[in-house]
Amino acid sequence: MPKSKRDKKVSLTKTTKKGLELKQNLIEEVRGRSFFSFSVCNQGLSSQPPLFLGRMFFGKNKVMMVALGRSPSDEYKDNLHQVSKKLRGEVGLLFTNRTKEEVNEWFTKYTEMDFARAGNKATFTVSLDPGPLEQFPHSMEPQLRQLGLPTALKRGVVTLLSDYEVCKEGDVLTPEQARVLKLFGYEMAEFKVTVKYMWDAQSGRFQQMGDDLPESASESSEESEDDEDD
Repeated sequence: MPKSKRDKKVSLTKTTKKGLELKQNLIEEVRGRSFFSFSVCNQGLSSQPPLFLGRMFFGKNKVMMVALGRSPSDEYKDNLHQVSKKLRGEVGLLFTNRTKEEVNEWFTKYTEMDFARAGNKATFTVSLDPGPLEQFPHSMEPQLRQLGLPTALKRGVVTLLSDYEVCKEGDVLTPEQARVLKLFGYEMAEFKVTVKYMWDAQSGRFQQMGDDLPESASESSEESEDDEDD
């Protein structure tokens, strides 16, 4: 008779104190609730979902992979290693008792504007008119000049000496452009969360969300990913 994974012991010794706490919390959550894997588009996760949805873990993918199990032989419960395979990039886990319909509905409606980072594309053109920049203290003038703005102090007031185009629509932003846009309050990045996978606590089933591929095709895709990792 195969040994139940309910009583599986997970080694927590080879990790830092912070990683140990995360692993213990993850294992505790896995015991009773289903969870969803999600990915984020643009910026970090700047706000938590409402408490009614559940508890969220974001970041430290390797620690989450170890806690859940990387293979069938060391996973805490059935098919958790399938989740581990997908923990790459800007992803996280949401533990909840809510249905997939409720979770999908909330994240479909959820969007938040944020400041663009270097490497993002400018979504519109930003040009600055010459004149006083009274929103900045005089101590900021050297920093603005260093960022490329034609500024000077006039009677103690930071002043833009001529027209200045920060960026054009479609530009791939440099670190300096991204910094200037943030200083002047221009938000260009739309932060979104996409629910990618679901693991069901009752059945141990792992499934891809919003995908009509047959199971065999999904498995073939996963095998290709594994080959690339090797």
